[in-house]
Amino acid sequence: MSSTLLVLLPLLLLSSSPFYSATASSSAYPTIPGTTDTSVSASDTNDLIPIRREVYGDGRIFDITHRITENLPSWGKDDGLGQFLWLPASMKNGSLANNSEMKLPTHSGTHVDAPGHVFDHYFDAGFDVDTLDLEVLNGPALLLDVPRNSNITAEVMKSLKIPRGVRRVLFRTLNTDRKLMLKNQFDTSYVGFTRDGAKWLAENTDIKLVGVDYLSVAAWTDLIPAHLEFLESREIILVEALKLDNIQPGLYSVHCLHLRIVGAEGCPIRCILMK
Repeated sequence: MSSTLLVLLPLLLLSSSPFYSATASSSAYPTIPGTTDTSVSASDTNDLIPIRREVYGDGRIFDITHRITENLPSWGKDDGLGQFLWLPASMKNGSLANNSEMKLPTHSGTHVDAPGHVFDHYFDAGFDVDTLDLEVLNGPALLLDVPRNSNITAEVMKSLKIPRGVRRVLFRTLNTDRKLMLKNQFDTSYVGFTRDGAKWLAENTDIKLVGVDYLSVAAWTDLIPAHLEFLESREIILVEALKLDNIQPGLYSVHCLHLRIVGAEGCPIRCILMK
């Protein structure tokens, strides 16, 4: 065994030990006794300012995914998503590398629904997010503004006059105007599809990708019935909680990719629009 490996072996064993599981040094997670705190002062990082963008490619690519943060609204909660990320192996506490772990609901932030979300026999049969069609989740898409004084009913759907052949539609509603996804408290007054609106879409259009701008495609009053209308055929894919502000209505190319989690009926998803 080389002398280098003999030096590194104790460090490797220490970093993988169950006793060596602390987050970054702080009042809540102090430095482990016997190790060195490697954190740096704010003055040392003044020139390290990450750029977080919404638009890429000289205005051609729009990120329509909400960032996952502790303040992101979460289904049925009054105080946001809460802590979802931990740092059990931290360089600040002497580990050789930073290695995070996360735990969050599969329907957090911008996410996709699979048929097993509301049909238990589909769930048992394995219709999870890994079975969703990427061809549906990627391709030409229409971004529409819908009337601001109503849920998306059958009458609203008729009034939009969406042509046959359109397969992907993103519906921007009052939710975006009210900035509901920027408020940590879950709000049951959000705009969504009613049962008759979902049924009309499923029976009278060629739409296979339905995108909306809050945590649920279905209005609070028709929560399960509207989901059932959409997902029964297993042909329509729902993408919820899209970030659609500051984007002009029109035709784009949408690209949505989620993780291949076997057995999951939902999954956070990254979506972009391209001119």
